[in-house]
Amino acid sequence: MSDTDGKKPLGLGGGAPRPGQVKQSFSHGRTKSVVVETKRKRVVVPVAAAKPGTPGAAAAPGSASHLGDPSKRPAGISDAEMERRLAALRVAKAREAEDNARRAEDDKARDEERARKREETETKDREERERLAAAKAKADEEERVRVEAAAEAVSKAAARKADVLGTSRRQPAAPEKPAEAAAPSGRGDRADRNAPAQPAVNDAIARAPMGAKPALAVRKVDRDREERERNAKAKTDDGRRTGKLTLNDALAGESGRTRSMAAMKRKQEKARQKALGIGKPEKQFRDVQLPETITVSELANRMTERAADVVKSLMKMGMMVTMNQAIDADTAELVIEEFGHRVVRVSDADVEQAIELVADADGTRITRPPIVTIMGHVDHGKTSLLDAIRKANVVSGEAGGITQHIGAYQVTTEKGQVLTFLDTPGHAAFTSMRSRGAQVTDIVVLVVAADDAVMPQTIEAIAHAKAAKVPMIVAINKVDKYGADPTKVRTDLLQHEIVVEAMSGDVQDVEVSAKTGQGIEELLEAIALQAEILELRANPNRAAAGAVIEAKLDVGRGPIATVLVQNGTLRKGDIFVVGEQWGKVRALINDKGERIDEAGPSVPVEVLGLSGTPSAGDTLNVVETEAQAREIADYRLKTAKDKRAAAGAATTLEQLMAKAKADQSVAELPVLVKADVQGSAEAIVQALEKVGNDEVRVRVLSYGVGAITDTDVMLAEASKCPIIGFNVRANASARNSAHQKGVEIRYYSIIYDLVDDIKAAASGLLKAEIRETFIGYATIKEVFKVTGIGQVAGCLVTEGVARRSAGVRLLRDNVVIHEGTLKTLKRFKDEVKEVISGQECGMAFERYDDIRAGDVIEIFEREEIQRTLA
Repeated sequence: MSDTDGKKPLGLGGGAPRPGQVKQSFSHGRTKSVVVETKRKRVVVPVAAAKPGTPGAAAAPGSASHLGDPSKRPAGISDAEMERRLAALRVAKAREAEDNARRAEDDKARDEERARKREETETKDREERERLAAAKAKADEEERVRVEAAAEAVSKAAARKADVLGTSRRQPAAPEKPAEAAAPSGRGDRADRNAPAQPAVNDAIARAPMGAKPALAVRKVDRDREERERNAKAKTDDGRRTGKLTLNDALAGESGRTRSMAAMKRKQEKARQKALGIGKPEKQFRDVQLPETITVSELANRMTERAADVVKSLMKMGMMVTMNQAIDADTAELVIEEFGHRVVRVSDADVEQAIELVADADGTRITRPPIVTIMGHVDHGKTSLLDAIRKANVVSGEAGGITQHIGAYQVTTEKGQVLTFLDTPGHAAFTSMRSRGAQVTDIVVLVVAADDAVMPQTIEAIAHAKAAKVPMIVAINKVDKYGADPTKVRTDLLQHEIVVEAMSGDVQDVEVSAKTGQGIEELLEAIALQAEILELRANPNRAAAGAVIEAKLDVGRGPIATVLVQNGTLRKGDIFVVGEQWGKVRALINDKGERIDEAGPSVPVEVLGLSGTPSAGDTLNVVETEAQAREIADYRLKTAKDKRAAAGAATTLEQLMAKAKADQSVAELPVLVKADVQGSAEAIVQALEKVGNDEVRVRVLSYGVGAITDTDVMLAEASKCPIIGFNVRANASARNSAHQKGVEIRYYSIIYDLVDDIKAAASGLLKAEIRETFIGYATIKEVFKVTGIGQVAGCLVTEGVARRSAGVRLLRDNVVIHEGTLKTLKRFKDEVKEVISGQECGMAFERYDDIRAGDVIEIFEREEIQRTLA
């Protein structure tokens, strides 16, 4: 009886089913083998790509025709770059056409191979079916012959039995036999009668028991064995098995874990896709952005290639590199072209493109307040004049009455005009600060005292204004003082090519008095008139851009920058980059100390939220994201470091040796400077660098903004230098540390005092000047030899006086042959301190005996004179 019992196995139905046997695994090591049948899926042939001539093959945006069109060309692309891109595009299209042709040939060869294999498989299956049919027919024939032989044997046995029974009836009764003892029952007679026919029947039963059923059992065993052999031969390379599960196969099955149906289905699908050639995705050719240097792993990532393949390609070029090693752009370009991608060269400086300023249209700009800078010599009344304009008192807040920071203020006149004023220091140390003030200003007001006329810083301010190419208004201050002469001021300005209107020139001049308020209104009208002529406009509806006027480090609020917005509007929450720093606006504070939400053009504000203290004069630009700001700041920091390294590496070894040799004879006074704002720190450093000469100089080891900390004390201790604090103080920890380590901290609030003290300290390093004073001459008359002393010269003092503590030179024929000191000076037998002119004496030189009669002794004294720096 068959295991299927005449029932059709469970399957998907339809088509030509392919039987498969899988084994399911359960807990406790139990397994179960089941038969599944899968239907061969229809083969889906991918649709061929559109031909170039078809309407669907229109020019894509990145095609050569598109790139060649000047109207559709990207901004900033030169003709050479465009030609190179077009050439690369043509090469890529040619390579793509070759790949398509080769792929078509591969598909055709694959189809032919698949057809050939299919024919071979069908031929083998047909031959196998014919063989199985022949074997089955032979088995059926043998079975039929066996059944017929068994039936014939049974019929013959029955016939012999009938013959035996008939013969016994016809014969007479036989004598009694002892067989009765063996068969006492009544059945013994029947058994005895059947005895002669039993051997033939048993033989037939042995060959075919119970008729046809023994033959069926033998056939089932043979069929199962043949089926097992057929299943063993039908196992394919990918592990799939065909045939039906039988009881014997289940009992004799493998005990190992088998794959699930889902795994078998995935494997079959993968094999089908591999056979059809549609399983592998189409390779994508990309535009790879290539900087000046790039690591191998990053290059592989941008090409979406395996890093091992990129390393292998570089090794073929003769470069033994690792994945984390950096390569130059030219080598990387060769690798990119080898993998079939397109190269897009970029530079590290491209990050600056995020803050490129675009010119505003005329309709978007509105009138903005003018930025007015007050310039002039120290103590000529610049800040007092601004006080009179603001009606405030700022001078009293400045140490020594001297402006030491750039002050930025907004003033609204009585007529409603808004003016932005910058007050720059007039001291010589603040040249760089005045220079920055002239760079961001629209109008310069040159303040000249009527009683002092043109001074050095006045000339410097004129130079800055001319360099910035900004209009100038001359404010002749202190006209109320006794001895004021405005005409002399106008005349002195002629020497510097400044011709005022009073002398038929084009430069406005106003006589003012900051003390009495005389001429203030006229000065404001002149400024408003000049601003109207300039037609100052700006677009407030764009990303803000401005200049850093001042920067400082506040203990409680962190880095703070005073920014003058030049264009756009700076709002709270904006992300910006300024110099080598970046940040996000946390707060905006105006000149009155009030917090505001936004600042438009020409508005000075303090900005909080910087990552570090910027340099005064840096430009602030608002960007879109923090990533852009951080990237730009990192690039600028790296560029600055590279420039410093290149400047240091530019010197040759000979130059370094010569500098080291020259530095050995130069005494240095190292100092460490901390100031309250960046501009003051820079001014102090510039002033200290000018202190010194060829013998001594001041070396600023470090300067910064903010309070004096433990780090500064540690640096000062290691360098054995004092700490100079300008308008800052040391915190408690730094004071204790400085006291324990013996570090001197000096506090200043006026730059004059600081520079004078440093000059005095540097003067102490100067070598004292040695000045010789001639005091007398003596002539050697005779030479004596004295025991214990040596050669003693008998001398006559011919001029001046001879002293034992003085220095002497021995002259022979007016040539100095020895210079030294006296060992002894005697008159007669007594040791004396000095001998006057006209007297005789005895002299002996220290460690020198070569003296002769007629030699002349020159006697002089040395005097040390302490020098000072000018």
